[in-house]
Amino acid sequence: MSTTDSHHDEILEAPEAVRNTIDIDVGGTFTDMVMVLDRETIYRKVPTTPYDLSVCFMQVIEAGAQAFDTTVEDLMPRMEMVRYSTTVAMNRLIERKGPRIGLITTEGHEDAVLIGKGAQWIDGTRLDERRALPHMSKPEPLVPREMIVGVKERIDGTGTVLRPLDEEDVRRKVRQLVDNGARAFVVSLLWSYINPEHERRVKEIIREEYREYHVGYLPVILSHQVVSKLGEYERTMTAILDAYLQRLMQIELSSAWDALRDRGYAGPFFMVHNTGGCADVFKTTASRTYNGGPVAGLIGARDIAHHIGVGNVVCSDVGGTSFDLGLVMHDSVRNYEFNPIVDTWMVATTMLQSVSIGAGGGSIAWINRSLGGRLEVGPQSAGSYPGPVSYNMGGTEPTTTDADLVLGYINPDNYFGGKMKLNKDAAERAIRTKIAEPLGVSTVEAAALIRRIVDEKMASAIRKEVVLRGYRPTDFLLFAFGGGGPTHVAGYMDEIPRAAIFPFSPVFSAYGSSVMDVMHLYERSQRMTFIEPITQQPTTHYETFNNIVNEMMEGAKQELEAEGLPLDKAVFGLELDMLYGGQIHSKRASAPDLLINSEEDVWRFYKQFEQEFSEAFSPLAVNLPGGVYIDTFVLRVAVPGQELQLEKHELQGEDPSSARKGSREAYWPESSNGQVETDVYDLDALKPGNVVAGPALLESEYTTVVVPPTKQLRMNEYAISILEAKE
Repeated sequence: MSTTDSHHDEILEAPEAVRNTIDIDVGGTFTDMVMVLDRETIYRKVPTTPYDLSVCFMQVIEAGAQAFDTTVEDLMPRMEMVRYSTTVAMNRLIERKGPRIGLITTEGHEDAVLIGKGAQWIDGTRLDERRALPHMSKPEPLVPREMIVGVKERIDGTGTVLRPLDEEDVRRKVRQLVDNGARAFVVSLLWSYINPEHERRVKEIIREEYREYHVGYLPVILSHQVVSKLGEYERTMTAILDAYLQRLMQIELSSAWDALRDRGYAGPFFMVHNTGGCADVFKTTASRTYNGGPVAGLIGARDIAHHIGVGNVVCSDVGGTSFDLGLVMHDSVRNYEFNPIVDTWMVATTMLQSVSIGAGGGSIAWINRSLGGRLEVGPQSAGSYPGPVSYNMGGTEPTTTDADLVLGYINPDNYFGGKMKLNKDAAERAIRTKIAEPLGVSTVEAAALIRRIVDEKMASAIRKEVVLRGYRPTDFLLFAFGGGGPTHVAGYMDEIPRAAIFPFSPVFSAYGSSVMDVMHLYERSQRMTFIEPITQQPTTHYETFNNIVNEMMEGAKQELEAEGLPLDKAVFGLELDMLYGGQIHSKRASAPDLLINSEEDVWRFYKQFEQEFSEAFSPLAVNLPGGVYIDTFVLRVAVPGQELQLEKHELQGEDPSSARKGSREAYWPESSNGQVETDVYDLDALKPGNVVAGPALLESEYTTVVVPPTKQLRMNEYAISILEAKE
C-alpha cells in the first residue's frame, strides 16, 4: 500500500465475516468507489466519463488496484461482490435517446397517458418555471399518439372478463405498430394487476408473430409485472419508462459487466435500488435504479447514526452537479414517495424520499438580466466536462468551485490529491468579467456572493424539509458528505447546531451501498375491509389475507433461489397501505407480523397503523368509527449485507499543531479584515480529541473542510469531525 493513503485504510473496521467487495457510485461529475480487500478498506474518486460510463467504472477500479499495489487482473478474481449505483437511467431519459415504443392498451383508453394527471403540467419542474405559467406546457410524450393502439378486450375491477380478447385485432394492431417503427412493446390493459390473463395472451401473440431468435427481437413489457397495483396512468408510465430505458441500460451495463468478466471476476453484479436495497442486475428493472446514489447515502447514514447513538440526522450530499438531502428519524429511514416523479413523469414505484436541487461544485454563476441583473447560481452545471473554468478543459462559465478557489479555500496544487491542478488565474478572470464587473464589486466579493447564494439555496432546502415536516432543526445532527459537503457545510448548517464530517465523506454514497442488504420489494393492490365501519368489527377473512401474503412470499423465495441467495438468511417484512373510511390517500404502516390468525392479531395490526398514522398526521385525525381499509400489500425480503463498524480510537489531547501543514490567505466575510492568513491542516493527520479553532482549512485528498472564524472542529473517538460553534 502507498504510504500516502495509509490513513484511509484504517477508516473503517470490518468484522471477521467481511467479504472482498467493490462499491461504485457514478455521479454526474465524479465516480466514487469503496473497496474492501482482506479486511482493509480504501476509497477512490475519478472524473465521470459521460460519453461512456464503463470507462470511469473501470478507471476507478484500476485506481483501487494501484492502491493495493496489484493489477486489476490479479485483483478481480479475489472479489466476491460488486455493487453499482448509477445515473444511467436519468441521463438517458434527459437526453431522450430511447427506442420507439409501441403501447398496447384497452380500446377507448388510448389517450390516457397523453391526458395524464392534472399535475402533469408541473411535474418535475422547478419553482421558477412554475411561476412562468404562460410558458408552461405538457411534456413531450415518450410514446407519440401514432404509436398507441387500443385492442378489443375488457376486464372489470373484480377481474371478471367482460369482453374477451379479440386476438385477430391484436395481431393487426401489433403489425401496425411494427410498421410505424416500434422497437419495443408495452402492454398495459385495464385492471391487469387483478387479472393478467389478457396481458399475458397479448405477449404470447407478439412472440408468435416476432420470435425471440429473430434478429429484430422486440422486448415486451407487461404492466402487471412491473407494478401490480392500482393506478392506470402511473402503472403505464412505469412500464413505458422501463421499456424506454431497458435497451440503453443493457448496453451500458453490459460494457461494465464484460470488462469485469474479462478481468477474471466471477461474482454477482448488483445494482442499488431506490427502495433502500440492492439486487442482481439481471433481476433489476430500469425504474428501480433511478436515484440510487442518494438512497445509498441515506442507508449509510442510518447505519452510522445507529452505531454512534444519534437518533435524528439530516443527510446532505454536495456533489458536482446537485445537492441531495434526506432525513433519518429515530434510527430509521421511513420517508417514502409512493408516486415519485421521474424526470417529468409520475410513476408507481415506491422509493425512499430524497430532495435534490441544482446546487453543487459545478453549478454555474450567471447574471439574470430579466430580473434586473440579479446574481443566480445554478441549476445549470458545468459537470465533469468541460467542468469549472479552473479545470482548464474548455469551461468558460464561473462555478461554485471557481469561487471557492478564488476565496482561498481550495488549494490549486492539491485538488484531487494533486492529480488535478487548478488554474486560479483563469477562475479569477471568469468571475471578474462575468460577475464582478456587471455587479460593480471586486472579484473576491463576487466570489463570496456566489458562495453565499449557493449556501443559502442548500440551507433553504434543509429548512423546508425539516421545518415543514414539523421538526425542530436543533434536534438534528447534520451529516455532510460528497466532495463539496465539508467545504460548504458551515454555510448551510443554519439552525442545526452540529455537523458531522467523515473521513470517507467524499465517497459516502458508495460507502452506503457497501452496507446495503440485498432486497426485493413486492406490491399488490387488493382492497380489503380490515375493520368494519360503525360496528368496528375486525375482519374474519384471515385466509384471504394470508393467501395474498403467502403468494407474494412464494414468488420472493423463487426469485432469491434464482439469484443463488440463501433462503435461511432471508428476512421477510410486511407493510400495508391502509386508510380510514372517508379518506382518499392511504398511509403505509409496518405490520407487526406476516399473517393474521385471530381477532387479537387484527387489533395488533391496527394499533401499529394507528400509532404510525398519529405520528405522521395527528391523533385527532384517527377515525376508527369510519372503518379501516387495506389498499395495498407490500412485502419486503432482504438478505442482510455485511456490517461495517467504525473503528473506535483513544482520545488524544486538544492540540492539533502536529497536523498543521502551513497557512495561506483566505477571504472570511465574518472578519473585519476580509483577507486573513489562515492555518491549513492535514485532515488525515488530525487525531481524535484534537480541536481546531476557526478560521482554519483542513485538507484531505478529495475535499477541504472550511472552518469559519465563528466555528470550531473537534474530532471524536470515531475519527468523525464535528463542526460546531466555538465554546
